[in-house]
Order: sequence, then C-alpha cells, then structure tokens
Amino acid sequence: MQTPKQGIYWLPNMLTTAALFCGFYAIIAGVNQQFEQGAIAIFIAMVFDALDGRVARMANATSEFGAEYDSLSDMVSFGIAPAMLVYSWGLNELGKFGWVAAFIYVAAAALRLARFNTQVGIADKRYFQGLPSPAAAGVLASFVWIMGDASFSQITVVFVSLLTIAAGLLMVSNFRYHSFKEFKLKDRVPFITMLLLVGVAIIILIDPATLLFLILFVYAVSGLIVTIWGLKERRSLRQKTKQTADFSQNNKSQLAQDKSVQFTELQ
Repeated sequence: MQTPKQGIYWLPNMLTTAALFCGFYAIIAGVNQQFEQGAIAIFIAMVFDALDGRVARMANATSEFGAEYDSLSDMVSFGIAPAMLVYSWGLNELGKFGWVAAFIYVAAAALRLARFNTQVGIADKRYFQGLPSPAAAGVLASFVWIMGDASFSQITVVFVSLLTIAAGLLMVSNFRYHSFKEFKLKDRVPFITMLLLVGVAIIILIDPATLLFLILFVYAVSGLIVTIWGLKERRSLRQKTKQTADFSQNNKSQLAQDKSVQFTELQ
C-alpha cells in the first residue's frame, strides 16, 4: 500500500498566495479610499492567477490542494475585492441598493467558481461557460481606475451599480466565452503577430485604465455575440438536415410510386 505524498508544491502555491495578497490589498486600499492602487492590485492578481496554473502544469506540480486553493484565492481577488472596491468608491452612495448590487456580484462569483470546479475535465476547453471571474473583476476595477478620486454624478453611480449587477449575471449565464487555451506560448507565430502584440502593449501603456476597460468590456459583450451566432448556426444546420431528410424521403416516395406504376402497366 502506497503512502500518500506529504507536503505541497511551493512555487505554484506561492503564486496563488501572491494573487490572494493582491486581492486582500485591493480590499484594504478600497477601505482607505486608495482606489487606483486597489484597481491595479486586482490586475496584478490577474497576472499571478494566470501564472500559477501554467507554472503548475509546466513543472508537473498540479494537485487537488492547488486547485482548491486557487479557487479560494479567486473568490477573494475576483469576487470580494472588486465588489468591496466598487462599493467603497461609489455604491455606498446608493444605500441598500448599493450593497445589494455588490452582494449580487459576490454571490455570482461564488456560484461561477463552484460551477467551474464541477465542470473540470467535462466542459469544452475552448470556451468558458459564463464570463470568467477575472474578466468581470477587470471590468469593475478598470472603471474605478478610470474614475479614481474624481467627482462623479448620481447617474454615474447608478450606471456602475447596473454594470456590477450585469457583470455578476454574465458570470452565472450560459453565454460562451473564448478561453484562448488553444493558443500555446511555445507555438510558432508569424513575425507580424509579435509586432502587433508589441503595438498593443505600447497602446495600453499610454492609457492603461481606459484601454483595459474597453478590451474587457468588449470581451464581456462578445459572449452574447458568440452564443447568438452559435445558436443561429445550429438552427441553420438543423434546417439543412431536415430539408435533406425531407428531400430523401420524397425521392423514396417518388421512386416507390414509379415502381408501382411500372408494375401496373406490366399487368
């Protein structure tokens, strides 16, 4: 009987801890009215979150402990932290509606992560079911980053509350989002692709908050487009299949009638 291995893999779990720290720092920054620092911390958490899984797979250091720890870290960094940040920034101006909007986002993030954990190894790896929690967190964090300490109107706060609720609902929706997992870092790409990536990085550095918000907002909307397009394609395929089946059936019926007529003439 084999004795189970003791201990945990330190490198990927240290990266997960770094992501967790960034999420915790974002909460503290929001409470202290340091909104820009809190928003940036959430984006740094996204970087660590992307790295820990890749490092674990490259080092053959995946484990159930690491998967569960990563999920808990995501809940803090991309569930609680952005909700607290946006609430501290402006949703508190709306009273009960403000904290209800923030809670809807937190509950949706928890449900999204729980559903993702139950679908590991089953779902199509090319797509996410529902908006990924890091992307949802990025939408809220980038908007708060844009606004910073600037004054804002009541209409802006109402818009952000609706944006928060919408981000939460998209996380628990059945809309399909590209995971981009088919793109591997070790694959060869055309030289022009590298130039485009460098160009995008430079553009983001010019005004990171605005451009990150636009990129993530477009990604959030893309799920609706991908899903609707997929439904149209499946409906079109079903219609073509039905037409083919009907045509085949009509041909068989016509053939049977022709044979019957020939048989009658012979008699």
